[in-house]
Amino acid sequence: MPTSRELREVKAHFYSLAGFPNVIGCVDGTHIPIQSCGGDEAELFRNRKGYFSINVQVVCDANLLIRDIDARWHGSAHDSTVYHNSFLRARLDNNEIDGHLLGDSAYPCGRYMMTPILNTSTNAERLYNVAQIKTRNTIERTFGVWKRRFPCLSQKLRIKLEHTLAVIIATAVLHNIAIQQNDTVSIDNSPEEDIISAESNMQPLTSEGNHYRRLLLEQYFM
Repeated sequence: MPTSRELREVKAHFYSLAGFPNVIGCVDGTHIPIQSCGGDEAELFRNRKGYFSINVQVVCDANLLIRDIDARWHGSAHDSTVYHNSFLRARLDNNEIDGHLLGDSAYPCGRYMMTPILNTSTNAERLYNVAQIKTRNTIERTFGVWKRRFPCLSQKLRIKLEHTLAVIIATAVLHNIAIQQNDTVSIDNSPEEDIISAESNMQPLTSEGNHYRRLLLEQYFM
């Protein structure tokens, strides 16, 4: 995640995209295809689309830099499960990072996670959603650029499971180096095919999440 010195710049860059305040990163999961590892636990790696994968949680900034990555989870794990058990969630709960993430409806809306509003009824809610979705698009663009640089991430990784994590992390590091060296990659703006829709796994809105989201609506979107 960004250092305390970098946070102000990260938040300002995100805010410039669509006027969404205090964003420290956009988060989502992406499935990296792997070969079956065999054995009793093989089916744990089969995701809802039917293929074996690692569910990789990534947090990006507005420059498409990968600021946090968790590649420990089998493909059947839901995005919210990965997030709830992540070191990042623990740091946020310990108030180590000031700000909030933007996620889709697969994540529970809370103090540190702002998600879209379902069934909007006011203009403020619609403006919030437009800003949230436009800003959150950076994570889909990050996945697109990362996988365009390293096509192996979109194909089946035919290596031992214990080596898969190292490959995923190494490509993330090299992706960041390429961005810092202004090595650009062009992609279209269509969503990734392998990002599983969150609509069938929407998380309930907590009272804390509703409170903080209402504060944002009142202060920035009314």
